[in-house]
Amino acid sequence: MTEYRIEKDSIGEVKVPKNALYAAQTQRAVENFPISGMKPMPAFIWSMALIKRAAAEVHKDIGLLDEKVADAIIQAGDEILSGQHHEHFVVDPFQAGAGTSHNMNTNEVMANRANQILGFSVEDSDKPVHPNDHVNMAQSTNDTIPTAIRLGVLWRFDELIETLQHFVDVTNGKAEEWDDVVKTGRTHLQDAVPIRLGQEVGAWAKAIERQIEKVTFAAEGLRRLGIGGTAAGTGLNAHPDYHGRMITKISELTGLELSESDDLFESMQSMQDAVFFSAALRNLAMDFTRISNDVRLLSAGPTTGIAELTCPTVQPGSSIMPGKVNPVLAEMLNQSMYHVMGNDTTVNMCGAAGQFELNVMMPIISHNLNEMMQVMIGSVRAFTDKLMAGLILNRENAESWLSRNPILVTALNPIIGYNNGAAVAKKALAEGKSVREVVLEMGLMEAADLDEALDAYAMTEGGIRS
Repeated sequence: MTEYRIEKDSIGEVKVPKNALYAAQTQRAVENFPISGMKPMPAFIWSMALIKRAAAEVHKDIGLLDEKVADAIIQAGDEILSGQHHEHFVVDPFQAGAGTSHNMNTNEVMANRANQILGFSVEDSDKPVHPNDHVNMAQSTNDTIPTAIRLGVLWRFDELIETLQHFVDVTNGKAEEWDDVVKTGRTHLQDAVPIRLGQEVGAWAKAIERQIEKVTFAAEGLRRLGIGGTAAGTGLNAHPDYHGRMITKISELTGLELSESDDLFESMQSMQDAVFFSAALRNLAMDFTRISNDVRLLSAGPTTGIAELTCPTVQPGSSIMPGKVNPVLAEMLNQSMYHVMGNDTTVNMCGAAGQFELNVMMPIISHNLNEMMQVMIGSVRAFTDKLMAGLILNRENAESWLSRNPILVTALNPIIGYNNGAAVAKKALAEGKSVREVVLEMGLMEAADLDEALDAYAMTEGGIRS
């Protein structure tokens, strides 16, 4: 049986689990919003605790907060930042608008932990640290949650970039290793002119390299913080120096490059920076989906498909077909990227749903962005380490498909003309012959000249055959 204590708020009394660090407002949110079973993401807990911890130190320095109270709040914040007490952050992301319940959950946990640090019990009626008056001093849900959205993404941003760069490095390594392999190119899923496998795979790496540039650019807007706007952007109840000091303090505590907002009203009304970054992640997911599908198609088989590549064997592929192996990491990556794309749709719609001085959809904007970061980092890392790094070339298959490709005749267009080339391709395909055999049969070129013109490697270097 769970033991309870009685807590009070402006509405009345409520039963709270006896050992919970949270209090009445958090408990009401737990009871009101039993929606998804999800809890706040670690990045969000970290961000909110960081804001409260920084505010306590700023207010101590300004002289607005008792030193002992401030130091206790700072210690409570540091404990949460180190990963402690996260089990007390219990409010479902699907909750009342703006994130008041999230904010009060943080205020209550940090106030009660600070009281414990000062020698009081969570059940004491004379606890010196108050969640609103002290932990939430000069703050509102309306400026803390937008700030937490930004900090939550930036908390893992370097990790995201390192993960993406690791994919680029590993993939470029494969491209270099396979640059001598000439294979059939494919457009419209049909045979096309030759391409080197190194060129094909190298393009995957280049695509993500370009995506890193776009994601990095999109993150810059998140570095502009609107903390200090309080309820509506006016800064009511905040010291005139509070906004600037908070940017300095948070920068100092995190090592992040942050800047003051040049318009606190805009920073609270508009979610454009979060939506822009979300869209960058969606665009990144698009390229990874395409790359994953290429891997799946190139490894299709192993005996009845293209099978130019073989994915590493990491687990059995079937509960009924012995020996079957599936491209499970590529399948995982597809699902992960679709999830990121879906989350972006929600972020975009929520960004458009703000009214007047506030966007009440912020809890899900925050949750989805943090989840997108988590899924992107985890899935790309697994795909890189467990698939890309061990991807196997089937050289014989690649060369075999190329030798039977009638589209090789394209290189002869400047010599025999398009119409003759089309006739060669049709005859080669219909009779199961090579382009070389058909051209010689039709008397269109001499053997020595033909062999030089059909040098497949040379075709991958571009230029005009003559």
